[in-house]
Amino acid sequence: MGSTYRRGNIYWLKYYRHGKPYQESSRSTKEVDAKRLLKRREGEISEGKLPGIYFDKVRFDELAEDFLSDYRINNRKSLLRAQESVHHLKRFFEDMRVTSITTPRINNYVEMRLAEGAANGTINRELAALKRMLNVGAQQTPPKVNRVPYIPMLKEAPPRQGFFEHGEFLALRIVLPEYLKGFATFAYKTGWRKAEIEGLTWSQVNLDQGSVKLEAGSTKNDESRIICLGEELREVIHRQQEARKKSEKLTPYVFPNSVGTGRIKDFSTSWDKACKKAGIGKKLFHDLRRTAITNMVNADIPEKIVMTISGHKTRAVFDRYNIVKRDALERAAVKQEVYLQEQKVTFSATVRDFNKKGNTSNNG
Repeated sequence: MGSTYRRGNIYWLKYYRHGKPYQESSRSTKEVDAKRLLKRREGEISEGKLPGIYFDKVRFDELAEDFLSDYRINNRKSLLRAQESVHHLKRFFEDMRVTSITTPRINNYVEMRLAEGAANGTINRELAALKRMLNVGAQQTPPKVNRVPYIPMLKEAPPRQGFFEHGEFLALRIVLPEYLKGFATFAYKTGWRKAEIEGLTWSQVNLDQGSVKLEAGSTKNDESRIICLGEELREVIHRQQEARKKSEKLTPYVFPNSVGTGRIKDFSTSWDKACKKAGIGKKLFHDLRRTAITNMVNADIPEKIVMTISGHKTRAVFDRYNIVKRDALERAAVKQEVYLQEQKVTFSATVRDFNKKGNTSNNG
């Protein structure tokens, strides 16, 4: 049985779990508050739960380290982004008891980040990291988190709809630096992510079979995938191969940097200058991925095949990249009209048959 006692003006309580004594301050000068807390602790123990004082000892910093350790152990590619989220969360929650991380406190953090000018999407990534670290703590044995609080997310802006018309891409490719021409063409045709093309090596290319393969672990979703090269991409790869032979530089990358000594890194300045020179306005390299997916869908390639080529694992994310253009909507309207006209004829025939049968029945 537990008991309460007083230290100075503050009431304390003492109780046992598996024979181990626990002493805890009620943080109150009223004995009734101490007895109420004691009753709650005894109820937790009788249900086989750890007493709340155990969770009071766990701090945010401990959860953050467990969260990052989970990323390192599982070799997650978004480790840098997770570390950035933890950096911002620490500025508010550092050394805070896990039991003090409540919905009102989380809302205070959101207000702080909004005042600093952080975008809603950025704040949501940080809140998702906080929720993940709390869940990691709750899933441990013994658990470090007793209850994960409700974490409200902010409304984000709709996803970007940047797209290249074919003429815009051709104009851009003409003015791009030579080392980026094939690189951009590969992205325009396949919809692969920039990092995937940057890391593409000759060991992944089979020109005899006309295919390129990404090994498991080198993609964002950790799944391998293979694509077959069309005529233009075969020419691109062939030109890259010839350029490699002439330079006599043994870089393993299919699309090396401007001096041919390693992989392509930051080229944002050259890209922005080329977009301006081509007169196509502000475009992102990532818009090529969105364009490739839309073009493949408009070419009546089955969406499952398109997802296999682009590396989309979930339909929800794929739908964000598939832009429905006006001409496609117009074609859909025409197709629907034709379909409904056909249904109208069939329905009219059915009505005539029905009326004929009905009249016969009435006459009888």
